[in-house]
Amino acid sequence: MSVQRTKWAELASVKAELAERDWFFATSGNLSIKVTDDPLTFLVTASGKDKRKQTDEDFLLVDALGRPAEQTHLKPSAETLLHVEIYSKTNAGCVLHVHTIDNNVISELYGDDGEIVFTRQEIIKAFGLWEEDAVFRVPIIPNHAHIPTLAAEFSQHVKGDAGAVLIRSHGITVWGRDAFEAKKFLEACEFLFSYHVKLSLLKNSKVFI
Repeated sequence: MSVQRTKWAELASVKAELAERDWFFATSGNLSIKVTDDPLTFLVTASGKDKRKQTDEDFLLVDALGRPAEQTHLKPSAETLLHVEIYSKTNAGCVLHVHTIDNNVISELYGDDGEIVFTRQEIIKAFGLWEEDAVFRVPIIPNHAHIPTLAAEFSQHVKGDAGAVLIRSHGITVWGRDAFEAKKFLEACEFLFSYHVKLSLLKNSKVFI
C-alpha cells in the first residue's frame, strides 16, 4: 500500500471516531494528515462533505500552499490555510479542527481574556504536563471571516509540534506529531471544556453550597 493510501486510511479512521462523537455538525470541521515532507503534501478534508459518512471523496491531496496537488474536482476545506501554517512551521503530522457546543461556549466566555487556563486537572497530563501545579493554556483568537487574516493571527500561536488554538465562536484546532497525538489532545481539550461548562452551570445553580 502506498504512503498516501496508508495515510488516507489513518485519517479516515480518526474521522470515523470523531463522527461517532457527533463532532461534525452541519458539515463543519476539517482534518488533515501529512503525507510527504519534501515536497510538503498533506491530505485534507474536501469542502462541504458530510463527515459522518465515509466516501472515496472525503479527502484530497494538497501542496505546501494548500492547493490541490492532483487533478480533482474537489475543493479543499476553506480553512486549509490554517493547516498550511502548522505544517510549514512545525513537524506536526496531523491537524484536527471541530466545532462543538462546549468549545464554542468556552471561547465566548473567555474570548475577551484571549485565553482559557486550566490547572489541577488530571487530564492535562495528556499534554505532557505532569507537575502538580502545571498550567495548560489555550489561546483564543477572533473569528476573522477573511481566511488569510485568520491564518495570519492563528500562526502567531503555532509555536511547537503539538498545540491547540480556539477560534472564538467557531471551533478548536489541535495538532500533534501524529494522528494519535492530535486526537489525544483534542479529546483532552474537549474533556476540559465540557467539565468547565458543566461545573460552571452547577455552581451558578447553587448546587454547590
